[in-house]
Amino acid sequence: MSEVQNKAQLAKNAALRIGRLNTEEKNQALLIMADALIRRTADIIEANAEDLRRGKELGTSASLLDRLALNESRIEGIAEGLRQIVELPDPIGDTLESIDRPNGLSIVKKRVPIGVIGIIYEARPNVTVDAAGLCLKTGNAVVLRGGSSALSSNRKMIEVLHEAMEGTALPKEALQLIEDPNRSSVDEMLKLNGLLDVIIPRGGSSLIQNVVMNATVPVIETGAGICHTYLDATAQPDMAAAISINAKVQRPSVCNSMETLLVHADYAKLHLTALAEEFRERNVELRGCQRTLSFAPWAALASSEDYATEYNDYILNIKIVDHLNEAIEHISNYGTKHSECIVTENEDHASRFLQEIDAAAVYHNASTRFTDGFEFGFGAEIGISTQKLHARGPMGLPALTSSKYVIIGSGQIRE
Repeated sequence: MSEVQNKAQLAKNAALRIGRLNTEEKNQALLIMADALIRRTADIIEANAEDLRRGKELGTSASLLDRLALNESRIEGIAEGLRQIVELPDPIGDTLESIDRPNGLSIVKKRVPIGVIGIIYEARPNVTVDAAGLCLKTGNAVVLRGGSSALSSNRKMIEVLHEAMEGTALPKEALQLIEDPNRSSVDEMLKLNGLLDVIIPRGGSSLIQNVVMNATVPVIETGAGICHTYLDATAQPDMAAAISINAKVQRPSVCNSMETLLVHADYAKLHLTALAEEFRERNVELRGCQRTLSFAPWAALASSEDYATEYNDYILNIKIVDHLNEAIEHISNYGTKHSECIVTENEDHASRFLQEIDAAAVYHNASTRFTDGFEFGFGAEIGISTQKLHARGPMGLPALTSSKYVIIGSGQIRE
């Protein structure tokens, strides 16, 4: 039996046991796990240094190294994420619907764990703990397959969490990490029907599309983030600049950062040169349409391929449009249904944008960087779903549940 099959089987065997636990038992274990991460910070940073060293030797970009890096502050944030999960309501057992039938049957729809969740992700080792906490809180077993670039960090954190789970009600077998770095381990996970109940991919578009196109296990698709900000003609200049800069620069390596800035022609005439200069001062490489170059001659000419690229870096496309319809059309052609923003004082334009844009999160006068489980009040998130079935947007605890109908009778039979 391969490592993948063996660990998935262990997780499946543990799923029934973890599904029986009450909220207090799960919360106590998660708090012990959070404390263990803090206590073992030095060991985790040492393991992370191995990943960073290997990444630099392989020529990994600065933005990806930033996503990979752990320090005391980030580990404290990861542990705090577990503590926040403890504070969140446990959705398991919630009544979603109650029906009393004329024949005396009582039908109740309740939230239940999904079972065994497989998560395939790339360079961010914080996902290891976030995913573990969310899945375990909702009574699910979880099989994690992180990127090879973070293998040392992930291995150490799972070791710490497993040690912390000893003596708690949570069976450590419910948390599994696939350590095989070969792509074949991913391909094997995609076919584990009967062992995995669902797979959630987190990462770039190539990873996500590989999972979506090749999995026979059901998939919750988390999306690449080609996110847009549209500065309408009536946008307040100070607000527009602050939102645009934040959406691109605050942390460009994440999926909710802006990749293309759409600018109404009237706004561009008055403010685009100054805004482009602000981006240049922040070392953002600009690529623009032909009209943009007249306001920012140092920018490169953008191609259709550029508009379809998730950079996750200090690179930004700018396109000038003549009206709202053109902005909506561009987003429809190039967006990934993740997060889209309009900056405007025109309420009619804002209403149209919010209604017509097909995305998991749509914003009026606020940065796309808020599409995040913490910022939405969900605590840590399992990912941001860009599909329309089961879950959409930041996926917190309820997104990791299924439902069952419980029917209580008194001897009824169907005629």
